[in-house]
Amino acid sequence: MSKDIKKFIEKEITMLDRAIVATPSREYLEGFASANYGSNDFLLMQLSINFGYNLALTKIEQKFKEMK
Repeated sequence: MSKDIKKFIEKEITMLDRAIVATPSREYLEGFASANYGSNDFLLMQLSINFGYNLALTKIEQKFKEMK
């Protein structure tokens, strides 16, 4: 992994941890999803994880395009 990409990823992760709503762990999300025994909570949690992953990949793709 190039230094630029590694630095970019570290910066983005640090930014997420310092946001008003910090990035939770998977365990926290699972606990939250099961707290009220809702049947759709787990689905919403998984949708959120997938959406976040998609955003991350899109951001990395944009960074690669900028570097070229």
